[in-house]
Amino acid sequence: MAVTVSDGGRDADRYRAAQLGLTRLLVRDVRGLRRLIIPSRLRTSVPDWIAAVNAVVEQYARTSAALGAEFYDAQRGAAGVTGAFTVPVADPPPAEQATAGLRWATKDVWDRDPDVATAAQLEPLDTRLEQAEKKAEQVAQKLVADTGRATVIDAVRQDRQATAWARSAALGACAFCKLISSRGAVFKQDTVRFQAHDGCHCGVTPVFVGQRFELSPHAQEWARLYQEYAAGHSGSQLRLFRQALAEHDSNPLPGSF
Repeated sequence: MAVTVSDGGRDADRYRAAQLGLTRLLVRDVRGLRRLIIPSRLRTSVPDWIAAVNAVVEQYARTSAALGAEFYDAQRGAAGVTGAFTVPVADPPPAEQATAGLRWATKDVWDRDPDVATAAQLEPLDTRLEQAEKKAEQVAQKLVADTGRATVIDAVRQDRQATAWARSAALGACAFCKLISSRGAVFKQDTVRFQAHDGCHCGVTPVFVGQRFELSPHAQEWARLYQEYAAGHSGSQLRLFRQALAEHDSNPLPGSF
C-alpha cells in the first residue's frame, strides 16, 4: 500500500514553524544592528552595517539549510525508501547578492535634490531609516528562507528515490502562495525554481518513489475555490482567486482583517 504524503500535517507544519522561529531570531538580530548606522556619517556607517547584516544572513542561512536537510532526511525515512543518500546542503547566498539587496533597501536614505527626489526620499531621515530597516529585514528573511528551500529542492533533484515536490503554504499565506500550494506535487524532480516573495514562509514537501501525494484539507478547499471562481478566466485568475479567498476562505488573507 502506497504511503501518503501531504503538504499539511504535523511534519510540514513543524518544519514551517521551525523556519518561522528562525526568522524571528534573524529579524531580532538584524534590528540589533541598526545602531551601526550613524545618521551624521551615512557614507561610512551604512557600508559597515551592510557588512554586519551580511554576516548575520550567512549565519542564519546555514541554519536554515541544516533545518531543510533534517526535514528531508526525516521525510525520506518516513517514506521507507531504500538506499543511502546524503542531502546536499545549500550554500549561503553570495555576499554580492545580499549586498545588492541591502543597497536596494537603503536607496532612499540618501539626500537628493528635491526636484528629482521621490516622495519616499523627501521624508524625514528617521522615517527613511525606519523604512530601510523594514526592507532590510525582508531582504534578509527571503535570503535565509530560500537557502532552506533550495536545500530540499536540490535534494529532490539529486535523489534517485525522489520524484517531485509540492509547495506547502501556511493557513494565513497570501493568495499567490495558496494558489501554487493547491496545485499539489506538480513540480517534478528536475524543477529547481521556487517562486517566493518577501515574507514568504512556504515550505517544500518532497515526494518519493511509492508515495501518493494528497492535498491537505485546506489546500483542497483552495483548489475548490480556484476551480469555482477563477479557472478559465485568462489573465484574471489570481485576482479572482484572491477575491474568492477574501469572501469564502476561513483563513483570512494577510491584511484582510
